[in-house]
Amino acid sequence: MSARYAGALLRGGAGVASCVIPALAAAQASPFLTGATALQGNILAWLTPIAVILVMALGAMAMANRMSWGWCIGAIMGIAIAFGAPQIVTWVRGMFGV
Repeated sequence: MSARYAGALLRGGAGVASCVIPALAAAQASPFLTGATALQGNILAWLTPIAVILVMALGAMAMANRMSWGWCIGAIMGIAIAFGAPQIVTWVRGMFGV
């Protein structure tokens, strides 16, 4: 058997296998998941400096005694939810077995 014939046979076998087993032929990431991951990265990139400025402003307002502590607690909870969203989603999905 020549090398050319063996290569053609191997390529043909791979083509038949990819048609018979479509899961292997389409083994790629979901476009929705890729887009959602990119969106999450962009939101976190924008949110990081905003959260830093927010904490600085809340600290200045607290030093001047010009704010309610409810605002401070709300800001801390919001920042924790925003940056902990992937872990929260994983936790909730694990609770429901999804």
